[in-house]
Amino acid sequence: MGRHNTIAGRMASSAAAKGRLFTKLAREIMVSARGGSDINSNSALRAAVNKARDNSMPKDNIERAIKKGAGEMKGMSFEEITYEGYGPNGSAIMVEVLTDNRNRTHPELRRIFQKNAGNMGEMGVVAWIFKKRGVFVIDLEKVNEEKIMEIALDAGAEDIITEDNYTTVYTEVVDFAAVREALIAAEIPFEKAGLELIPENHVTLTGDNAKAALELVEKLEEHDDVQNVYHNFAIED
Repeated sequence: MGRHNTIAGRMASSAAAKGRLFTKLAREIMVSARGGSDINSNSALRAAVNKARDNSMPKDNIERAIKKGAGEMKGMSFEEITYEGYGPNGSAIMVEVLTDNRNRTHPELRRIFQKNAGNMGEMGVVAWIFKKRGVFVIDLEKVNEEKIMEIALDAGAEDIITEDNYTTVYTEVVDFAAVREALIAAEIPFEKAGLELIPENHVTLTGDNAKAALELVEKLEEHDDVQNVYHNFAIED
């Protein structure tokens, strides 16, 4: 797995990036809260709130997003859409979106693909390359790797990869909650957690192709309506 495919490689590294992350998390909560503001009876909302907490989103932001989504405060109505496309050298890209106007978002994303050596495709063109998995990123400066492996594997983790002083734990979707609870119970802090689309195969990029692919992903992630961008390219150092 290339270093640019891990969550650790995509973690927020600035205040601006953190702000964008909180905006995206708030939108997820608002959409989930349409099914009710009680996290005990609304499993989708509970998952969205847990994800926000796992990413250090302030409590006030979470509560405000719940109220907006449930109609207790004025807020926008968002629609969930996933776009698919290709980057340089046939690399695959999935873009998860929450938008209040698909007629605006679709052409804007298409232009981003076209301007950055890519092209948007029809639904299903690259989805088969990805599988949804639970992912946890743990800083090895905060916890021993052996402890992570012991706790995570016992709780049902599927795979564990260590890279650049971070350990990434992968789970099946059905095991995500159990592994999360086990890590918390063992007081193992994680930098990031959530359900991700993980590629089953990779395309290795070098030189100009690598630069163009990274720029394409960066431009997509900067778009206000984009929640997550997933890809299957690996950058050769």
